[in-house]
Amino acid sequence: MIEPEQPGTEQENAVVTAKELLSLIRNLACELHPNRQYRDINLDNSIDRDLGFDSLGRVELLVRIEKRFECSLLEKAFIEAETPRDLLGLILTAAPATTILELSPLPGLDTHGADPEPIRATTLNEMLEWHAEVHGDRPHVILYGDEEEPETLTYMDLLTGAKTIAAGLQGRGVAPGQTVSIMLPTSREYLYSFFGILLCGAVPVPIYPPARLSQVEDHLRRHARILDNAQSVLMITVAEAKTLARLLQSQVGTLKEIVTPDDLGKTAVGVLAAPRVTPDDIAFLQYTSGSTGNPKGVTLTHANLMANIRAMGQATGACADDVFVSWLPLYHDMGLIGAWLGSLYFAAPLVLMSPLRFLVRPVRWLQAIHRHRGTLAASPNFGFELCLNKIDDTQLQGLDLSSWRMAFNGAEPVSANTIQRFNKRFARYGFRPEAMSPVYGLAESSVGLAFPPLDRGPLIDRIEKDTLASTGSAVPAVEQEDASEIVACGQVLQGHRIRIVDHKGNELPDRREGHLQFRGPSTTQGYFRNPVQTEQLFKDGWLDSGDLAYTVEDDIYITSRVKDLIIRGGRNIYPYEVEEEIGNTPRVRKGCVAVFGSEDRRTGTERIIVLVETRETRESQLAQLKERLFTRATDLLGMPPDEVVLAPPHTVLKTSSGKIRRSACRELYDNGLATGGRRAVWQQFGRLAWSGLPAMVKRGWQSTTRTLYAAYVWGLLFTLAPPVWLLTALLPGIRRRWKLNRQAASLYRRMIGISLEVEGLENLPEDGPCVLVANHASYIDGMVIVSALPRRFRFVAKAELLEQFVPRIFLQRIGSEFVERFDRQASADDAKRLSGLAETSDPLLFFPEGTFQRPRGLLSFRLGAFVAAAQSGLTVVPITLKGSREILPANTWFPRHGHLKVTVNPPIMPGGSDWQAAVKLRDEARQAILATCGEGDMQQG
Repeated sequence: MIEPEQPGTEQENAVVTAKELLSLIRNLACELHPNRQYRDINLDNSIDRDLGFDSLGRVELLVRIEKRFECSLLEKAFIEAETPRDLLGLILTAAPATTILELSPLPGLDTHGADPEPIRATTLNEMLEWHAEVHGDRPHVILYGDEEEPETLTYMDLLTGAKTIAAGLQGRGVAPGQTVSIMLPTSREYLYSFFGILLCGAVPVPIYPPARLSQVEDHLRRHARILDNAQSVLMITVAEAKTLARLLQSQVGTLKEIVTPDDLGKTAVGVLAAPRVTPDDIAFLQYTSGSTGNPKGVTLTHANLMANIRAMGQATGACADDVFVSWLPLYHDMGLIGAWLGSLYFAAPLVLMSPLRFLVRPVRWLQAIHRHRGTLAASPNFGFELCLNKIDDTQLQGLDLSSWRMAFNGAEPVSANTIQRFNKRFARYGFRPEAMSPVYGLAESSVGLAFPPLDRGPLIDRIEKDTLASTGSAVPAVEQEDASEIVACGQVLQGHRIRIVDHKGNELPDRREGHLQFRGPSTTQGYFRNPVQTEQLFKDGWLDSGDLAYTVEDDIYITSRVKDLIIRGGRNIYPYEVEEEIGNTPRVRKGCVAVFGSEDRRTGTERIIVLVETRETRESQLAQLKERLFTRATDLLGMPPDEVVLAPPHTVLKTSSGKIRRSACRELYDNGLATGGRRAVWQQFGRLAWSGLPAMVKRGWQSTTRTLYAAYVWGLLFTLAPPVWLLTALLPGIRRRWKLNRQAASLYRRMIGISLEVEGLENLPEDGPCVLVANHASYIDGMVIVSALPRRFRFVAKAELLEQFVPRIFLQRIGSEFVERFDRQASADDAKRLSGLAETSDPLLFFPEGTFQRPRGLLSFRLGAFVAAAQSGLTVVPITLKGSREILPANTWFPRHGHLKVTVNPPIMPGGSDWQAAVKLRDEARQAILATCGEGDMQQG
């Protein structure tokens, strides 16, 4: 029990406060990291580096500080504090805490009798200009910054500020149609910049600033690819980010300049020469959540946005009497279009705060709804969860939410449990259950696609979980146990259409799960500069949402993302429910669980992986937690997961809006990186600086030499390959054809400067049948083995090559055999055929990995070669290839010089002809190759 401070001098009180602060920090640090010793915590320790506080740890620290010292700290200053000394200064100058709410009228706000919306406007530019002309002095945005009292922006303020930015952009040579990126926090500068880009005829590309410095490397690398795809010519950002942002210039060839809004204001001269903007012009590029190696920038025209805003307004009954209260980020479509542009169109005041203000203190959102009599507000499901878990009842005294007529819940899966608990808890504060409005939308439909009828409240469908997983039928559950609760996400907007289809494109009836497709005036034309992904987006004139769903009458029920669905043993497994339940386990970081499938190359099915973040570090506690999670996951899945992976904080990757990036987590797991922590900030910054430096200094020379060498390699290949192919096709006798190819392969290898070392040829039988198995690391492996081995053999190739004329003729003429990989019956028939061939023909050569990848490491071996050897009683000779991956890695057209080594390992005799003998033979052969290939073990399972 801490005694209250006694009156004393200011210096004495500061000393007492400092001691209590350090004690509080030490206690929390020990809770977060129980295995670390914190004996010498002082005021100059780094909160991040020395004490190990992440963003959530800081939020908890803020709660405890304010409760202990009965003060209210500024969120931004608290998050930016580097040391306990910084926190002490904030505490000593903080305002007293207050939980009493007052209904402060909005200065100058009168929402009644507003002019009708701009029904003739066809572009966002015309929409803003109409409002500024008709009622320019009306409040448009009530913006909460660092202070408790907001600032008010009128429509004329927005137009004037935007024109200044537009003039500055024109002064720096930005032309109509070019793209300009915005990396700014929620602020008036963001609002001015977005419309400033539009007014000069350019295209805004919103991207988000890093939430924490610990994420800077991943953040900037991901956005370099986005900016490169968007071909941004200029970036508008804050002064503090200019140094970091300049690292992007070395990786984005089109990015000419990085400026702040103030920079643009200072260079704005003359009158803005506003270009003509049409409804079919691109209004902005919305990069979808999680855009990484292959960025997908949704192109949205002015016509798309105007249609979507009007349709959503009709569904919600939006008008100038509404007040929208939002903390949603302006770089995300739900916050940008749904909250800001929608409020702008209908002349409804927008009460706007930053995501940081909400995340640090969720009660601020509810207080703003109370204070400003908000009628509309939106959040992903996790925002409602934060209100349930991070707001104390004492903070809610006097709260009145009776004005809230629609609480939109969308942008991520809607939890029936969350909305039920939210409705129950906040009903005592005036929240009406009918106001809870689960919605559905996606960037490819501008933002909104389905909304529920007014004042209906949420519909929750209880269905048989196993029946949905096994048959795709959403059968209402009679029993209370073993049922899934699926929330209806509304009915399609007027003027738009949806349908549910099976994998063949056949439309399905109600209560049958399938792919959700849609069309309508809000629909994008595709992804910017990404024709491959755009082509995959459309199916017979319908746009594929990427979601699985079913309908009941007119309501849409979303069951899963297609890419997140796990198919195991003929069952469909949905990750959301499992993640939510696992997240409620003690010692697991809530909201930091990812369930995904990882390909099992041995069986052709998916392995179920449960990736879980925990702060626990003690081995004994980790083992107990892992066992508990394994049992819990088994109960939830109806089958055991293949692996439960415990990982440190910040391992589970998320999008800017907080959604789990399951595909990225799968990639992290497959590359064996799911248990590593993040690098220190200075290491990340150093790596980025170094990666940018070669691009400016060395990249030219390296690129030139690599290009010249690649041109020589491929040019020589295209010179030699046609005559070799033709002679192979025409020469009589397989012996002659093999001699030709062996000599051609050796000549080509020497001419491109690659040396070859062969070891262990004495282990290769001089004659008679046998089975050869080799690791597979590159497209050149076949050529290498032909050049290295003195014996003729027969390749075992995938049957898909039979559909390609050139490789088919060549492989057939050198005696290759073809096997089916995907048709199980055909594959089984091929295995029997090969077993017979192995006894009578030249040696059969298999690449049992079946494929290869860029990361170094030996993959799992398929059993086909070893079943053939065991059934035929033949020797297996493991052959190790070393160096080919370095010469020509996967996914590149740029070969490199290198040294090749081929090792023929001692032969292995099968111990029988049954399945167990084949498995043992496979394991022994794989171990022999693993011991000599110099690469790691990447076997799954």
